[in-house]
Amino acid sequence: MQEAFLHSVWKYKKLGTSQLKTTRGESLQILNTGFHNETESGPDFFKAELVIDGQHWVGNLEIHIISSDWYAHKHEVDSAYDNVILHVVWEEDVSIFRKDETFIPCLELKHYISNEQVLACESLLSNTSKQWINCETHFKDVDTFKLNNWLERLYIERLEDKNELILNLLKVSHNSWDEVCFKLMAKAFGLNVNGEAFLQMSNAADFKVFQKCFQHPLQLEALCFGLGGLLNSDSEDAYFKKLHDEYGFLAQKFLLTTKVDSQVKYFRLRPDNFPTIRLSQFASLYHKKPNLFSELIQCKTKQELSNNLEAKVSSYWKTHYTFGKESKSKTKALSQSFKDLLIINTVLPLKFAYAKYKGQADFEMIIYPIITALKPEQNSITKGFDALKTNVVASALESQAFIQLKTKYCDLNRCLKCRVGLELIYS
Repeated sequence: MQEAFLHSVWKYKKLGTSQLKTTRGESLQILNTGFHNETESGPDFFKAELVIDGQHWVGNLEIHIISSDWYAHKHEVDSAYDNVILHVVWEEDVSIFRKDETFIPCLELKHYISNEQVLACESLLSNTSKQWINCETHFKDVDTFKLNNWLERLYIERLEDKNELILNLLKVSHNSWDEVCFKLMAKAFGLNVNGEAFLQMSNAADFKVFQKCFQHPLQLEALCFGLGGLLNSDSEDAYFKKLHDEYGFLAQKFLLTTKVDSQVKYFRLRPDNFPTIRLSQFASLYHKKPNLFSELIQCKTKQELSNNLEAKVSSYWKTHYTFGKESKSKTKALSQSFKDLLIINTVLPLKFAYAKYKGQADFEMIIYPIITALKPEQNSITKGFDALKTNVVASALESQAFIQLKTKYCDLNRCLKCRVGLELIYS
């Protein structure tokens, strides 16, 4: 028996009957289960509303496996528990009293929860080391309508998580949304392998320095390459020397560090994802769109966003992937799949955060038509869920939601916080 299971039984009113009685035979009616306290110390539920033996009560509620846990946890000497109006337990092994020696009514859940529910919970949580996700055997049986509602909630939850990170970045970016956009875009262009290195590059100089170079493509590329540590080595290549000299000029002009340790990696990257190519495309994008943030915020469709993310490498990189090694000429413009990744992982979270920051109540309607028009990402998580339930990953909304589900619920065995897990236990 897990206490988290008892929390879910109370929270979702899965008590099996409306005829509840306390351990002293008093009638009990639940008007409001209260607010679930999942982050703070103190009682498990705040502001529950109950009718006990005809008397109306509003107060807090505590849940334990056995009632003596109250004393084991020293609640009797903690004033935070003085307003507890009901003690909910699996089994009452001792009576519980407040500091003023008044008895706390107790509800014993073992009389109201079916054996089937207990076994379903135990079965679900016993699969933690045996399966990809605990419920994979029964995942296909989950009601599609309920699953889709949960996936929409998970996607918003994922945006909320990113919103917190974006607002923290805003605080250290002088409340400049243009600067936040620039840094997030830099990280996105680096992908998983070089994202942190590109973010470090964007932080290595004041944003105003970058802005002063937006109108000068050679300067902007030299600045990005120099701050990214790609100009540290010696090379006889003419373009390398050109960038090196330009960066030296900029470093002197803006008092920049002349030599930055390179953190970029090439290992196991496709040539089109080499940091040289992505940095050149990034510089090209901001040369073409110096007011990128404002333009992205105005976009209302996937196509409008995609049109504003057009970028290609500078002339040298059309025939090179690294300095000094010539290759077959290729335009190397941003692919549609790469632009989609930018929209999914950077642009939409940014639009969501900005809409919330501005107090726009319809922020979900801004995001929803775009995310559902984008193809789902292909990765091990989306493939895994598609294998469990056919055509379940229909758009980027579902792919993002399933990433949230797998990483924030399944991998952490939070089945009792997941609507899929609850559906399988209580259906």
